[in-house]
Amino acid sequence: MAAFRQVPVPPHRKERHFRLKDDLSLNLSNEELRERYRFGREGINFISNLVSDDITRKTKRNHALTVPQMVMVTLRFLATGSFLQVVGDTIGLHKGTVSRIVSDVLTSLCNKRDQFIKWPRNVDETRGDFYRLSGFPNVLGAIDGTHVRIQAPSEDEASFVNRKGVHSVNVQAVCDAKGKFTNINANWPGSSHDSHIFRTSQVCTYMEENGGWANGVLLGDSGYPCRPFLMTPYLNPVQDHQKKYNKCHCSTRSVIERTFGRLKRRFHILHSEIRMKPGKACKIIIVCAILHNICILLNEPDIEDDGVIVGNDGDLGEHFNGHQDGRAVRDHISTTFFNH
Repeated sequence: MAAFRQVPVPPHRKERHFRLKDDLSLNLSNEELRERYRFGREGINFISNLVSDDITRKTKRNHALTVPQMVMVTLRFLATGSFLQVVGDTIGLHKGTVSRIVSDVLTSLCNKRDQFIKWPRNVDETRGDFYRLSGFPNVLGAIDGTHVRIQAPSEDEASFVNRKGVHSVNVQAVCDAKGKFTNINANWPGSSHDSHIFRTSQVCTYMEENGGWANGVLLGDSGYPCRPFLMTPYLNPVQDHQKKYNKCHCSTRSVIERTFGRLKRRFHILHSEIRMKPGKACKIIIVCAILHNICILLNEPDIEDDGVIVGNDGDLGEHFNGHQDGRAVRDHISTTFFNH
């Protein structure tokens, strides 16, 4: 009698244990959820509603995970900065599945960018908020750059090496007095100078056309040129009003440095090294900024200082030496408002 043909038996797959399933139920407190995912229950549901249509339309097949669970996988990846493999192991998912989930959620959130990162509409309110910080008048935003480390890319590798010899993306951002991002640009390699990124940015074009003392100014450090719409500190203040101007400028502008610190403490992936190509790294940075603004919108508490030291690495201490056409405006501000 002919032997039966042996049918290959698929390898036994380890039973999946979705701890995630328990996490959104009543088993975890909001504090425990925040520790793992950086958002409480309301925040996770808010983000799930945002991305739900995009993700359910994309995954036609019956997916093992719900939309909130896919959001939580992505938040866990951004919060820890771990390898996709490690995130997968922690929650019982294959690395490839985690990769697809994270990619889908990031794309969906990135497409919502203009909903959450937008230039202030109520200019008077914005200027008032900044004035209440330290008494600097007419401020629309604080601007700075920060470096986010990435793995060495295979293309154009040299341009990503910053002045500290590390591969990075130089991220330019503007925030309001509450630390909400109103503009962000994450498209420049680490070797780019802050002043060059600004000169070629939409913000610069907008401020050239609409800014100036009458309409409001930005505050930047001495890595930027002093322009009629971008106030920088005096490099060598001599008179009292110049020193007072500098002190007030510094304490008002520092909101952007604190905001970068809050962002990197909440999402450790920005503080460690993003092990992805520059294009994906830029997408991750933008999504973290969107989520940061959602945190402010939902009054999510800041992450406690967990020992992560976030230095101010914007332009690594270089002063701008080119043409500066804003000095007369700066003198007007310092003599009018700080000469007492």
